[in-house]
Amino acid sequence: MTFATSNFLVPNGTLVVELIAFLIVLGFIGWKVLPPLNKVLGERQDLIRSELESAEQAKVEAAAADEERHRVLEAARHQAREIVAGANRTADQVTTAAQARAQAEYERIVQAAEAEVAVARAAAVDQITARVGEIVLATAERVVGREIQAADHRDLIAEAIAAVSAEGAAAPAGTGSPAGGGR
Repeated sequence: MTFATSNFLVPNGTLVVELIAFLIVLGFIGWKVLPPLNKVLGERQDLIRSELESAEQAKVEAAAADEERHRVLEAARHQAREIVAGANRTADQVTTAAQARAQAEYERIVQAAEAEVAVARAAAVDQITARVGEIVLATAERVVGREIQAADHRDLIAEAIAAVSAEGAAAPAGTGSPAGGGR
């Protein structure tokens, strides 16, 4: 029973050899492996630090760009409001001018119509007086039973025209015929 006589807590030769081998490997790692590893880790740390600084700088630039975008957008909105207000003013001016032109055209048309009505009325009065003169002449021929001479005829027509014209001027507008209300 060799197992019973050995105590694992007491250092023996194997433990010392293993400890020396471990220290040699540890020294070799510390001397040859750790410096390049530390160098790579330092470079990696510097790279991460520079990327973080770049990210922070990009964040600041993005915030500035966002602020600039908001400022430009607000300026564009303000300009758009000014354009719309100008367009509304122009539309109001065009509407007012068109209404003024339409009113002037309306007044011109009404005046022209009134002038045409006056001319038509005068022509109608002239036609009626001429016709009345003919009727009076025909009636007079029948009554008298003889033909009136041409000079007498013209005189009678002129008298009838004057009488009808006087009645037409005295009669109010729109009351029917000027010769006595259509009798």
